[in-house]
Amino acid sequence: MKKLGKLMNIWIGLPILIFMTSCNEEFLEVKPSGTALEDNYYQNEAEAYSGLIAVYDVVGKQSRGFENMIALLNSGSDDHFTGGGSSSDGPQLQAFSNYTISESNIAASYWNDFYQGIFRANTLLTKLPGVDMPDETKARFTAETKALRAIYYFELVRLFRNIPLITAPLATDEFYSVTQADPNDVYTQIETDLIDAIQNLPVTLDIENEGGRISRGSAKALLGKVYLYQGKNTLAVAEFAEVNGTPGATSAFGYRLLDNFSDLWEISNIYNTESIIEVAHTNQSNADWGNWGWSDDEGNSLAQMIGPRGFVNSSGSPETDYAGGWGFNVVTQSLYDALNGDPRFDQTIVDIGALADAGQVEYEQGYQDTGYFLKKFLPMVSDRSTGGGATELNFKQHTYIMRLADTYLMEAEALGGTGARAQALLDAVRARVGLPSVPVSMETIMQERRLELAGEGHRWYDLVRTGNAAIALAFKGFTPGKNEILPIPLAELENTLLEQNPNY
Repeated sequence: MKKLGKLMNIWIGLPILIFMTSCNEEFLEVKPSGTALEDNYYQNEAEAYSGLIAVYDVVGKQSRGFENMIALLNSGSDDHFTGGGSSSDGPQLQAFSNYTISESNIAASYWNDFYQGIFRANTLLTKLPGVDMPDETKARFTAETKALRAIYYFELVRLFRNIPLITAPLATDEFYSVTQADPNDVYTQIETDLIDAIQNLPVTLDIENEGGRISRGSAKALLGKVYLYQGKNTLAVAEFAEVNGTPGATSAFGYRLLDNFSDLWEISNIYNTESIIEVAHTNQSNADWGNWGWSDDEGNSLAQMIGPRGFVNSSGSPETDYAGGWGFNVVTQSLYDALNGDPRFDQTIVDIGALADAGQVEYEQGYQDTGYFLKKFLPMVSDRSTGGGATELNFKQHTYIMRLADTYLMEAEALGGTGARAQALLDAVRARVGLPSVPVSMETIMQERRLELAGEGHRWYDLVRTGNAAIALAFKGFTPGKNEILPIPLAELENTLLEQNPNY
């Protein structure tokens, strides 16, 4: 675990390019002796682009490494148990799932990784004005960097609420005098970054060459979500309306619901018309146990984590030829029952227990086993990497941070769950899977979010921000007034002016 001040020292004192090639534990423990290398860097567009890629790298936290965000947020929700091999397997996930999480057992990476992205962004923003490159390109790089900084601050303020707000590299004597900001000021900075970014981002992307980069539409969608989380519904509606366009049609930014829900989970169907912010993974980074979760690991760890333990395809059927895994994020009976009979069930949940009972497969019943597994990210044997590194760490399936069905439902929510447009937005999500119209309301919108976005890491935040967590998560031990946010890791409090969150 690294302290906040130490991370600042590391990440602002070395050239960004090194982040992409040398991020291993031993390297990070080396204290830089000066900033000469940094001063000599960022001389041209290529070096600035390397710096931008380093800022983008932290987006992979959503599904890269064991301590990825989707696995964490699923664990804390009513739709999943942590699972795994035992009650001590993945202790930070178990502690969040049963609400025994504390400053001592929370993984520091949920704090550190996003601050690494922020520190990289701050450094790049100070360097870009002096880089010899076209003004238009410089403006776009600046916009992307600000949008990424907004993403990382949005993650942190939702997770921890009381966080430092740092928008420029710090001097050495400032490292341990950092204090926490008013959360409203953090949100104001997020809004400012996104508003500044939007005007210099492209409306659409050249997917073949620019897939995965931030566009004007993705920044506006994120700004709408930031407004929604603060209750600024009128502002949220304005942003979402532009992003979404006419429900069911193609928006001005080129977004459109896919015709088939199942196509969202086709591994080859990357950067599709429903994708707004997408995390890229590859089986070509040759990730191995020594660099798992670091910047040069580009595999999808979530895929390996959620697969059934000790899986064997007894029947040899290609339809059940799953790659297997470690048994995390098992599906609860509650989610199974909610989705049972819904057209999205077969693409969301696979009943491995029933297949085992029928003699088609074999698997090890791990901790908290229900027999139900999250299918959306469950890879097949054919998707295993045949290259270098560990097979388990090099799955290539992309994941979504935001997609169009999500923004449809958020706009309907921002509209108060009433009116013709809110009804049309809800109807479009349901019609895509062949479901009839139901009267729009806040209740039907939130139920639709649960079914449409199951297992994608949204449910916990939805429960917390709507005030429903206390009831929905009571069976797990959720404590109102405490567990709406995470404790700040102990290592961040030692020798700093940071204060622990209330009731921890």
